Amino acid sequence: MEQSMTNATTSEASDQVKRGLKTRHVSMIALGGCIGTGLFVASGSAISTAGPGGALVAYVAMGLMVYFLMTSLGEMATNMPISGSFAAYSAKYVDPALGFAMGWNYWFNWAITVAVDISTAALVMKFWLPGVPGWIWSAVALLLVFTINAFSVQAFGETEFWMSLIKVVTIFIFLAVGLMTIVGIMGGHATGLENFTYKKAPFVGGFPAILSVFVVAGFSFQGTELVGITAGESEDPSHSVPKAINSVFWRIILFYILAIFVIAAVLPYTSHDLLGSSASDIAISPFTLVFRRAGLAAAASVMNAVILTAVISAANSGMYASTRMLFSLSKEGYAPKLFEKTGKNGIPYPALFATTIIAALTFISSIAGPQIYMWLVAASGLTGFIAWFGIALSHLRFRRAFTLQGHKLSELKYHAKWFPLGPILALVLCIAVIVGQDPQSFFTGNWEQVLVTYMSVPLVLVLYIGYKIKKHTKLIPLKDVDVSPVHRDGTLKEDAAAREASND
Repeated sequence: MEQSMTNATTSEASDQVKRGLKTRHVSMIALGGCIGTGLFVASGSAISTAGPGGALVAYVAMGLMVYFLMTSLGEMATNMPISGSFAAYSAKYVDPALGFAMGWNYWFNWAITVAVDISTAALVMKFWLPGVPGWIWSAVALLLVFTINAFSVQAFGETEFWMSLIKVVTIFIFLAVGLMTIVGIMGGHATGLENFTYKKAPFVGGFPAILSVFVVAGFSFQGTELVGITAGESEDPSHSVPKAINSVFWRIILFYILAIFVIAAVLPYTSHDLLGSSASDIAISPFTLVFRRAGLAAAASVMNAVILTAVISAANSGMYASTRMLFSLSKEGYAPKLFEKTGKNGIPYPALFATTIIAALTFISSIAGPQIYMWLVAASGLTGFIAWFGIALSHLRFRRAFTLQGHKLSELKYHAKWFPLGPILALVLCIAVIVGQDPQSFFTGNWEQVLVTYMSVPLVLVLYIGYKIKKHTKLIPLKDVDVSPVHRDGTLKEDAAAREASND
């Protein structure tokens, strides 16, 4: 009997991820997670749409919302640092059906996103080698990302650290070159701030244009929630997560705001070159254009290399996030038990293989059936905002339950700022951005376009309602919400106390 219990304990212990991410890894993953094509390419279209002033307002407002979300996530992640992150919080603090819906929705989103990113990598490679079939580069990218994630969590963290560092250094160089161009040290004559008052600038198109840029800004900031998922494998989540949130966020804001300021000052909002929004538009990336304006001839090739790094980094993070989410869903009983199995190095291989297969099949559909691929990508479009909505809602419930049950805030390792204003603001803005995706299609009765744009919403509702009907779950009363903290080994305090009592 004792032997069987020992074997069960050993098996249970082996099915755990390992805490191998250092503080520098977590900080750089948080920093690099939302620096990608959204900043390097799509930021130009934001300036073209709403003007320099409108773009700055939208990015500042969205940045503040993301900051509040990160602090909400940080408070929960330091109390309960597990790989499932916000899906587990939704189940624990709101309703198990919501956790089920959030988890599967997020896994699906990232698995699809990996396919999108490896397709983008092929587009980037066409810049240098247009004669090589794109599927070859996509296959190489997928194999590379799979290999990085298959080694160990340290390998993932180290890879992300250096790829994120490349992006950060690029931004610093861009800001320095841009500012020198504005004052006339580089690129001939000084542009000053004349483009901020050019024609209809600084605000173009009024509030509707700013709202549409909110959407672009929101997509640019997606990836910040990875901090919550890395908490499950951080060596010291109570230290690394707050540090990542407090220090990294302000750097992200400065990068985005200063970069948009430089682009808007050097290039007028009427420039057709600002309309590019994908990696295939590298030749007219606002970063490339500013470097060229400053007289740097090799700008396009250098920026292409940086964007390739950003795309591989995004696919790498996506593979990690989706694998850990599927692993967590299995741990919570929302997915087959197979997916909670891990190797000796703590990597959940069944979850990794499943995610890779879905990403590969999605990519194949882009070749065999472009229409199917388009629907799959559309179905994952709003997932990030839905995840943010879940984070804000879970935090509101967690904090209210925490105080209602007689706990003091001093017991928490990290306190979210401006509660409850922060999560309430995040909820309102998330709803506004989701609704504001394509309201024109509603007004014109273009229901096919409405379905394509908003497909993520009914998918989540189907998952939520379906699970609720099958399992008869209910909203957890605040007095019954389990706000117990979790040890670094992933066990609840009560579980540890029970084991100690049984040993005595």
